[in-house]
Amino acid sequence: MIRSLVTLLGPAHAARLYRYLAWLVTSAVLQGVAVAFLVPILHALFAGDLHSAFHWLAGLAAMVVLNCIAHYQQAMKGFALALMVLTTLHDRLGQHLVTLPLGWFNSEKVGRLSRSATSGTLMVTGLFAHYLGPVVSGVVVPATVALSLFVFDWRLGLTAVLCAPLIYFTHHWSAAAIGSNDARVEAAATLAGNRVVEFARYQQVLRAFGRTQDGYAPLQAANLAQKHAGGSMLSQTFPKLLAGGLTVQLAFALLVGVGIALAAHGDIDAIQLVALLALAARFVGPLAEAAARSGLLRMAGNDLDQLVSILREPSLPEPAVSQALTAPGSLAFDQVSFAYPSGPKVLHRLTFNAPAHSMTAIVGASGSGKTTVTRLLMRFFDASEGSVKVGGVDVRELSNAALMAQLSLVMQDVYLFDDSLEANIRVGSPDASAEQVAEAARLAGVDEIVARLPQGWNTPVGEGGAALSGGERQRVSLARALLKRAPIVLLDEATAALDPHNEAFVQAAIRSLMQRSTVLVIAHRLPTIMAADQILVLDEGCLVESGTHAQLLARNGRYAGFWHDRQRAGGWRLNAEAQPC
Repeated sequence: MIRSLVTLLGPAHAARLYRYLAWLVTSAVLQGVAVAFLVPILHALFAGDLHSAFHWLAGLAAMVVLNCIAHYQQAMKGFALALMVLTTLHDRLGQHLVTLPLGWFNSEKVGRLSRSATSGTLMVTGLFAHYLGPVVSGVVVPATVALSLFVFDWRLGLTAVLCAPLIYFTHHWSAAAIGSNDARVEAAATLAGNRVVEFARYQQVLRAFGRTQDGYAPLQAANLAQKHAGGSMLSQTFPKLLAGGLTVQLAFALLVGVGIALAAHGDIDAIQLVALLALAARFVGPLAEAAARSGLLRMAGNDLDQLVSILREPSLPEPAVSQALTAPGSLAFDQVSFAYPSGPKVLHRLTFNAPAHSMTAIVGASGSGKTTVTRLLMRFFDASEGSVKVGGVDVRELSNAALMAQLSLVMQDVYLFDDSLEANIRVGSPDASAEQVAEAARLAGVDEIVARLPQGWNTPVGEGGAALSGGERQRVSLARALLKRAPIVLLDEATAALDPHNEAFVQAAIRSLMQRSTVLVIAHRLPTIMAADQILVLDEGCLVESGTHAQLLARNGRYAGFWHDRQRAGGWRLNAEAQPC
């Protein structure tokens, strides 16, 4: 746990953690020593030796004062560390998250991150404020008392030491079981949280298929699993805690029995027996407190492990110095192969070159690897083999900032932030002037949207852009790309689901982008494909054809078949006259 705490706090604060632990152990040792002073004090008082009693009492007073100082230091340093975690952990998580490859962010990991950053953070702060102190004291104070018992009577000391393994293994078993149950509850809660978000986000789909009355089966199953996990936690936790407490009480009973046996055989007198039993009571008191807190400590330890596992996720490798671009605006794949984690190969020795200020279209069936090409260019992942080049330089030799400065991405599924229309366009370039924003909006057709919205540029678009239609969100996304003025623009099926009105604006924006940027487009729409300088045809991750539209039609191969299929599909019309509104 200490290593995990150092990772959580960061190397710069490791010394503060060690000072806190040192004061914590010192305070616990002083408590044990102070308690040990009770034996000679009681013995002197019962023997009527007031002079010796006052001397031992002075020593006890000194131990109490020292313990107060140590306890104050450890408490203040513990709360300071807890406050530091509360105020800095989210910032550290954020700084680390921006260094992770974008492919890391799947729904499961995002759900786990959300829980760790909220309830997990509060549990970890409790380590310093509430859990570590009692548990460390519950171990160190009895250890100190056991050593003191050796000084006064080796047989009682030996009894205490022999009880230690039984107490330790019982507590370890109890805490491990509680921690395992907590991990199951955590997993069930994370899944249930993800299902709730899914249920809320995709209401339009569920309602379209009449799934509002009977509920959503995956959500119901996740909630039921969470309920069972919580019930299992309750039913299995209390017996483990009771077992730990029972072991402590059995140890005390054994100490009492040994003490009485020694007194019965005349090895110790009654006065010494009373004093030693008082010391033995202090042996089991902190152990009982540690037993009560050990389960919470293990639960907090689970949250600590979750947070530390995120902080230990390897960052996207970046060069110490970003290489200078040798061919700005160009794209190239050189013998690139790639497989997603735990999956088959998606790309097989893919090679192509897209010169600056050209337009390349990628076509192919679903699953042929088209979107993977854009993900490798954006470094969501790194190629398994070969090299992906942007501006003539392998993307692994560019810093993340340098790479992102070269690229702009427009996807089919556009996400807009819950902010104003203007703020969402300014994501492309926060420092752009009002004139530049207006020009980008005009080219993408967003000015038409602004003109009919009640609050114009300041109109809130809602979470995810819910206040706008799909085509309008796409236009805003293109306006971002235009405003960024990146040398390379990646369009991933940006026109796949647009009506003719919105598609006209998008096509106009693409033509504008082609005048100043290199464009790589994944598309199925015929006008977009025809405008490309080169067309790449992928099939199961392999490049099977490449050339211009005319060249590929003349070959009468895979592309020609695709083209004719699209033309036949485009010839279908609804045979009905439009009726006036």
